[in-house]
Amino acid sequence: MKLLEMDALSLSKKISNREISSYHAVRTYIDHLNAINPALNCLVEDRFDQAIEEARKADYTLTTGDAKGRLFGVPISVKECFHVANMTTTGGLGYRAGSREKKDAEVVSRLREEGAIILGKTNTPALCFCQETDNKHYGRTNNPWDTSRTAGGSSGGEGALIAAGGAAVGLGADIGGSIRFPSHFNGIIGFKSGNRQVSQEGNFPFVDKPEQERMLGIGAMSKSVQDARLINQIIAHEQPPERNLADFKLVYPVPHHRYPINRETFQLITTIRDAFDGELSEEQANPPFFEEAALMWQQMMSIDGGADMAKLMLENDKASPIGEYMKEKLFRSSDVHSYLSWALIGTKLFKPNQKQIKQIHASLKRGDEILEDYLDDRILIMPVYHSPAPLHGELYQELFSIRKTFLNYMPYIAYANVWGLPSLTIPIGTSKEGLPIGVQLVSRVGHEEALFQLGEQIEQRIGGYNRCVQHDQKAEAEAELV
Repeated sequence: MKLLEMDALSLSKKISNREISSYHAVRTYIDHLNAINPALNCLVEDRFDQAIEEARKADYTLTTGDAKGRLFGVPISVKECFHVANMTTTGGLGYRAGSREKKDAEVVSRLREEGAIILGKTNTPALCFCQETDNKHYGRTNNPWDTSRTAGGSSGGEGALIAAGGAAVGLGADIGGSIRFPSHFNGIIGFKSGNRQVSQEGNFPFVDKPEQERMLGIGAMSKSVQDARLINQIIAHEQPPERNLADFKLVYPVPHHRYPINRETFQLITTIRDAFDGELSEEQANPPFFEEAALMWQQMMSIDGGADMAKLMLENDKASPIGEYMKEKLFRSSDVHSYLSWALIGTKLFKPNQKQIKQIHASLKRGDEILEDYLDDRILIMPVYHSPAPLHGELYQELFSIRKTFLNYMPYIAYANVWGLPSLTIPIGTSKEGLPIGVQLVSRVGHEEALFQLGEQIEQRIGGYNRCVQHDQKAEAEAELV
């Protein structure tokens, strides 16, 4: 197997067994990133010199017998929103580029404690507030399978990088599909953790509204389900209990014209039913509160009318989203991307009043109780989006349209966020244009291990990660293991 296609767990074993040096692994990934990044713009800040030095130290430590950690000597990447000591966390905003962080985010610290070597940080939309990865500071990230198409967001840089084999494993965050959109569009595995299962200390912007915090999940963006499990084991507060997959029923979506799924996606989901025919119980149904999910998500994201985000837009804390949007549209003179300013205009429009906030809280309390029971023995098999990766700009138009088309396109994504559910995304095939198509497996907190077990079965029988090699250069030939 080529080094660039190895997942983190496999590479860690090779390094620990001294079959390959950490230095060679890091150097190979650096060469590969230098080759692919001009076309993809996925990596926005590197620490290559430090990574090479850390790899040399790791190789020396191996000779002394003191090597420790499940990711010992393994090169990884992280989403730009996570603080890494001595690196910037800009959120795609130019005014934040001058200051460096003093300490690692907690999740980054945990990965480093296991021996991981960070290659660099990957691109996001401004303030991670959009599902398309583009900002005025770093620019746009492109999908490696077709650079005219979106990589998704907000972890789009991470999704594109892992798809092209730019690191052994990566780390993302998801409050509105930010891990799952890029995983689906780029053809990788992605895991969104459940309600408050992973610390967000050192994540920017920090999510301090409880209605939004429950929606945030942090997890792996990877080449394998076993890596998604491993990263979750490292960064989660508690380890999920063992579960027997045979105890679960698989729930498939009911086709409905209001919530479109294109034919190719629907047919690929059907192959999962065929692959498990007779082995696991199944039913066809949309879960409780499915129809409410998209609107609830939008209202919860708009709980303060976007006031906190607006304060972060510009250095003076007094940015007007409408003013910045007009400056950008008319004169291309705003320091922030129009994606952000338009999204913040939307949060003002959707800001719930006090009566609506009370209704949201009551719905969350009732829904949490019902879903705790409903998902006790069920795993939801859900599409991520109604289509593979759209052309640049089209996804944004669908999700931020004044026609409120997000109500049609967001329920499958919003469901796991609103209800704070863990979700595992896995590639299950490609479209006729060769674009990846993924599926998400969703259940309640405590069932993570069942999701990983089912995910591994789907990997073996149907799909899984296939590295995009379209942008490979000479570095690929040098990565061949002999």
